[in-house]
Amino acid sequence: MVRSIALGLTALTGFSGLVYEVAWQKFVAMLLGSHSEATAAVLGLFLGGLAIGYSLFGSVTRRVVARAAARGRAPHLLGLYGLVEASVGLHALLFPWLFGAVTTLSLAIPHQVSGTGFALDVVLVGILILPPTILMGATIPILTQALSSSLADSTRLHALVYACNTAGAFIGALAAAFVLIPWLGLESVVRVMGLINLAAGVSFGLLAVVRRPALADSDPSSSVPVRLGLFAPIALLSGFAAMALQTVLIRVGGLAIGSSQFTFSMIVAVFVLCIAIGSFTVSALPRIPRSLLVVVQASLALLLFALYPVIGDSPYWMHVIRTAFRDELVSFYFFYASVFIAVLGVLAVPIGLSGATLPLIFHQLRQELRGLGDAAGRLYAWNTVGSLIGALVGGYVLLFWLDLDQVYAVALGAVLVTVVLLAVRLFALPGATTVVLIPLLALLWLLPRWDPQMLSSGLFRTRTANRATLQGPVAALELVSQRRSIEFYTDDPAGSVAVLGIGESEGVLDLALLTNGKPDGSISGDYPTMALLALLPSLFADRVERAFVIGFGTGVTAGELAALDSVDEILITEISPGVIEAAPLFESSNLGALSDPKTTVIVSDAFRTLRSSQQRYDVIISEPSNPWVAGIEMLYSREFLEAARDRLTPDGVFAQWFHLYETDDEIVSLVLRTYASVFDRVSVWYTIGPDVILLGFNDEVPNVSLDALEQRVARPDFAAGLARAGIGGFTALLAHEILPEGVTRAAALEGEIHTLLHPLLSSRAARAFFIGRSGKLPPMPQPAAVEVAEQNSLLARLRARQGGILSETDYETWVGQVCGARAHTCASAFAKWQVDHPGSKRLASAIEQQRTQRPDASELDPKLLADLAILFGAPGLPEGRISDEAARRYTSLFIDFQIPGTPFDRSVLEEIWRRCKDANQGIGCAEARRETEKRLGPLRKHAAAPPNGAIVR
Repeated sequence: MVRSIALGLTALTGFSGLVYEVAWQKFVAMLLGSHSEATAAVLGLFLGGLAIGYSLFGSVTRRVVARAAARGRAPHLLGLYGLVEASVGLHALLFPWLFGAVTTLSLAIPHQVSGTGFALDVVLVGILILPPTILMGATIPILTQALSSSLADSTRLHALVYACNTAGAFIGALAAAFVLIPWLGLESVVRVMGLINLAAGVSFGLLAVVRRPALADSDPSSSVPVRLGLFAPIALLSGFAAMALQTVLIRVGGLAIGSSQFTFSMIVAVFVLCIAIGSFTVSALPRIPRSLLVVVQASLALLLFALYPVIGDSPYWMHVIRTAFRDELVSFYFFYASVFIAVLGVLAVPIGLSGATLPLIFHQLRQELRGLGDAAGRLYAWNTVGSLIGALVGGYVLLFWLDLDQVYAVALGAVLVTVVLLAVRLFALPGATTVVLIPLLALLWLLPRWDPQMLSSGLFRTRTANRATLQGPVAALELVSQRRSIEFYTDDPAGSVAVLGIGESEGVLDLALLTNGKPDGSISGDYPTMALLALLPSLFADRVERAFVIGFGTGVTAGELAALDSVDEILITEISPGVIEAAPLFESSNLGALSDPKTTVIVSDAFRTLRSSQQRYDVIISEPSNPWVAGIEMLYSREFLEAARDRLTPDGVFAQWFHLYETDDEIVSLVLRTYASVFDRVSVWYTIGPDVILLGFNDEVPNVSLDALEQRVARPDFAAGLARAGIGGFTALLAHEILPEGVTRAAALEGEIHTLLHPLLSSRAARAFFIGRSGKLPPMPQPAAVEVAEQNSLLARLRARQGGILSETDYETWVGQVCGARAHTCASAFAKWQVDHPGSKRLASAIEQQRTQRPDASELDPKLLADLAILFGAPGLPEGRISDEAARRYTSLFIDFQIPGTPFDRSVLEEIWRRCKDANQGIGCAEARRETEKRLGPLRKHAAAPPNGAIVR
């Protein structure tokens, strides 16, 4: 009974330990950043602490047993372990405060982003997380010794301790990513886990009282330190191979199903579960032959050979699974469950064999040595050191020179070495080293390379089956590679970077940059967005001399900035070395950004660079990837935005890209609320279709006058840049303003915001990405927001300068830009033109031209245009009673088709609801009107409109 309870508590501490690892990594990213060096440092500290703990507590266990034997007493190891677990829990409860203190100390000490400054912060992080990780290393050695009553059952008990602890970690990996952190936030999660460890510590203390431990073995050999001999390098190589393989599979998983936090957690969970299965299997064996360990390792090597081509084609196999699910939220969980089962089915045997390795080695050791806890501690210390090397070398250093398939081959080579070393150790076959090992390692170089076309195919974005879906990887690859060529590919420590040739334009090869299989910019399709990211904030800043750009990408943004006459210095942070390696391919398309003397590139994390910088910038531009990508959510957080705002000059402007594709309304609102929580003055501009740019103005920036803005647009350097972005003139630029400055503040958007301590965005964005629909900016039809929009809209100012009505030339330009990029508001633009210039031949010609270009454009329906014109105040409202159905429809049009700065006439909607009648003597209309006014505010501002249906403007 005591053993069963202890094993259950061990699973619980394994659960909390994995949750700690996930949460601590997110905490530490605020200090070190989320770049590959920071990730490697955190993982190194975590694994290093565990290794120290295994070795330390193995030695402590041996000494406790020896001291108790000398006194003729029983060793109270369960009580000792309870104290260890309670200490972990106490540290966790204090962790948020300790982290705040360490962060304050780091910011108070002036130091650079990299080099000695980074090393100093790693030391501070080590002070923070090494103590609890060292304590976590007590589990295996202490409980192996405490729960084993004899040598006969020691292997079974040791395997059960390892398996239960690992099984708990498996659940923790899934719970942390899918539930706990999005639900509770980082601080609460760590504290809850601290309470779990405290409870476990108390429980182990009670078990120590209940269970009467056996007298310690008085044999003096139990006080002699364990010597592992050849088993030490075997354990080390096993740990190296397992961690290197896990790193490769996480990265390939990102290429196959998208590099979200869910992919990372799922692959880790599968690995951990397979290891637990392997250890459980060992615990169930009635007899363990001496040759079993060699057979297990040899079988592992053979299976890894067999899996090599399957893993290279994994984007195809995951695509097949994806097409079996509908684009609905409920399918999201079933999809990941199916992927989990599929990955588990593939990895259960090989990684299960890996999980059986350490218990089987322990079995060999316990036959030779009687210090069970010491044997377990030293064995797992060597294995964890191997895991540490696998994480740092296999998951980081080697990727500077090797690709993922080559790292996989290195890990496989490490397994082959363990097979030969075991043969030497167990069967005294010294010749195996040269006779067997060298030819086997030579075979690794004959493995075919994984096809970069398949790896960079981005099939995870193809949600429905195509003609090649069920025809196998070869057919799918042929379909994917049509009209595109791989011009560059590399796997670097931060991600997998590819440059695709996607056809020619005027004899020049068009290029697209892909990161982890996801497009992050193409020259032809995305040039307007990347150019406007540079030009828009520069137009509104008082003067642009120094700029900070987050993400080099294709280099277009940096190139457009460098082309501005006033710019002297551009600092660029890029997290991926591969992106910089690929940069020369884009030099002819980005105005020579990388070679321009104005630009300086730092390969580092943007958040850390900004927080450590002592410089002020006139313009800061954030050009991140999509927020569902793991690590990117930092660049959308309130803390990052505050860091950016604090590094702006008094008249500086911050610009951030966001997308309305593969997302939903909730995500768009969350991003906008978070942005508005930092910047009091925000405006939103669209570029092409679903791409938007958020501008945040520093508090001291004066409003730019319309005349001054027009003069800047006419400057040769700005005019040339805008022309390259497809914007021909002042009115065309103003058409891209969606939300004028101050509207979001006036709308007082309510709801949660995304912070680093309570990261909401990444998990929600991943779900929205799975569904794959489009999001919209939140409607802001409240009177206060409408009034601010009318006051601050640049187009409204231009209209006022022209006497209240835009000229037909400006209308033609404005409507052309709106309809070309934002078809949803195209109808409103045409309706406003119709109201201001009734019977215009140019209007009729423009509508006909749009219908010719887009014959299925529903927004050009004559009935819709007429209804929208009525909402602008044109005659045409039917006389007499209006049904509640018609009133609701007009209300929906009023909300959905509103253009801030060009608002509908609220008195029209008030008149519609005043005349609303239904079968219940207007009761339904009255209730519906109340619901409408909850969303829009009071409809009546002045006297009611004339009852004849013609609305006076």
